[in-house]
Amino acid sequence: MSSTPTAREARHDRIELALVANRLRSIVRTMSNTLYRTGRSGVLNTARDFSCAIVTADDRLLMAADSLPIHVLSGPDRMSAAMHELHPELHAGDAFLHNSPYHGNSHPADHSLLVPVVDADGRHHFTVLVKAHQADCGNALPTTYMGGARDVYAEGALIFPVVKIQSDYRDIADIVRMCELRIRVPEQWRGDYLAMVGAARIGERELLALGEELGFEALHGHAEAWFDYSEQRMVKALQRMPAGSAVGRTRHDPAPGAPDGIPVNAAVTLDPTAGTAEIDLRDNDDCYPCGLNLSEACAGTAAMIGLFNCLPDTVPTNAGSLRRVTVHLRRGCVVGIAEHPTSTSVATTNVADRVTAAVQLAISELGDDHGMAEAGGFGASCAAVISGRDPRAGDRPFVNQLFLVLSGGPGNPQTDGWTTFCHAGNGGMLYVDSVEVDELNFPILVRAQRIEPDSEGAGRLRGAPSVYAEYGPLDTELTVIYAGDGHVNAAAGARGGQAGARARQLRRDRSGELSDLPGCGEITLRPGETIVSLTAAGGGYGAPMQRDAKQVAEDVREGTVSVSRARVTYGVVLDADHRVQVAATARLRGEAEDGVRTPPEMEEAVQ
Repeated sequence: MSSTPTAREARHDRIELALVANRLRSIVRTMSNTLYRTGRSGVLNTARDFSCAIVTADDRLLMAADSLPIHVLSGPDRMSAAMHELHPELHAGDAFLHNSPYHGNSHPADHSLLVPVVDADGRHHFTVLVKAHQADCGNALPTTYMGGARDVYAEGALIFPVVKIQSDYRDIADIVRMCELRIRVPEQWRGDYLAMVGAARIGERELLALGEELGFEALHGHAEAWFDYSEQRMVKALQRMPAGSAVGRTRHDPAPGAPDGIPVNAAVTLDPTAGTAEIDLRDNDDCYPCGLNLSEACAGTAAMIGLFNCLPDTVPTNAGSLRRVTVHLRRGCVVGIAEHPTSTSVATTNVADRVTAAVQLAISELGDDHGMAEAGGFGASCAAVISGRDPRAGDRPFVNQLFLVLSGGPGNPQTDGWTTFCHAGNGGMLYVDSVEVDELNFPILVRAQRIEPDSEGAGRLRGAPSVYAEYGPLDTELTVIYAGDGHVNAAAGARGGQAGARARQLRRDRSGELSDLPGCGEITLRPGETIVSLTAAGGGYGAPMQRDAKQVAEDVREGTVSVSRARVTYGVVLDADHRVQVAATARLRGEAEDGVRTPPEMEEAVQ
């Protein structure tokens, strides 16, 4: 009798796999909702700067919630492997605090909790991972982004390389006290830690219940089938990609420890026939004496984000789909494997975003309607870490990272850049702060938030425009620390698209006069002063003259593009009601294609 499954049996297996995959997805979503609703800091309960995942007992990423991409691709497997290496015997009730970038974590500000899922017979089946960015991780300065730190010692944060913090479901008080003594607002950290514990324990409980319901052997079988399915999806997606090799190049702005900036190269090879992708980051500079170096987890993940962003189909992100992707890294490389005591304080954002951009730009060179432009640089002062003392609350200290406005989305073959993209490693998954909540929690006044017109990277599909934010303290001094990018090196366009506007930071004094601030800084604002933030815009994709004229008219009506820019940059002529003048537009675009120079009066209108 043949053992080949019938069509009905195969269909039943696919349905069962889909149901189990959704059960696993619901577990990580429940973990995420728990953390969001119970976290104490604004980083968690407003911005959602956290991620939750499930890893197999043999260290393979199985399922991640809809969360920050930079947190959950190449890191969880290495973190789980470090747990096994440092703690060979795992027991029910264990929990491990982990933030070491030298043992698989992203950067020290991302406190992670690993909880092994162990059944009543003592068998380890899965590990649940909760990773949460901290408002304060004990750095020498009140910020989690120490861009100028020469090494990890200059950062000052406590590093926990998979340290046991719970045994038999109870805290190990020594570790908790160490954290509380180092953190500036210990009750805030304590609340976030308890939220992480709650999320992890819910994940543990639900996985044990699912294993009891289905049988753990069957559950592990479904996990293997999920990996195989995901790999097949990746193969099919890569088969629709262009074949060939290309090198994408970009550069991070000058910064402390990197006075000439940091060049970033990514060599990408796509083989649709074999269904494989290869990304080589080894041809880059050695680590710099600053906090912009990437950890191994962030280097590998940033490269993968660039690839996943460019896939023509949605592909599950897990160890199965990642079988088809090879990322080459080099030890001691700024975008490779940083070794102790190299600082990786800013590893999740700035240079990591440039790696993602280099991959996307390389793919765009392989064929039209592929790849993406570059996202706007991260780290403007509207996303700064603020700190001080609140006179409204008995002079109590406070510290938190703001996410007042987010922008920078890159143009791509299908859509315009997302206005709330934030940055490449975030992928639009963070929430924008509520102004009312920020003003309620901290002694600040947000004076303005708006889109900056004519700042977008022009293209057939445009990049997201810059956004403007202005805020300052109320009746107190406010420390504002930020580590920005995109003030010198704008986000590049792709396939004929233009670069986005550069970022800019300014201080407004009490008289209203504005003065420029550096791209990275520690600024003290006094009552009556404000800081003005202009974020970097995303690059455009494709020639601007190819943009749909009706869409340009809509951009003008929305205030993103001016009438003069519509005419000069996009070749679109509008009437007084912002309706497209078809004949005039066709004539103007035809003249542009014939190489006719733009009339001086039109150039002056744009300037």
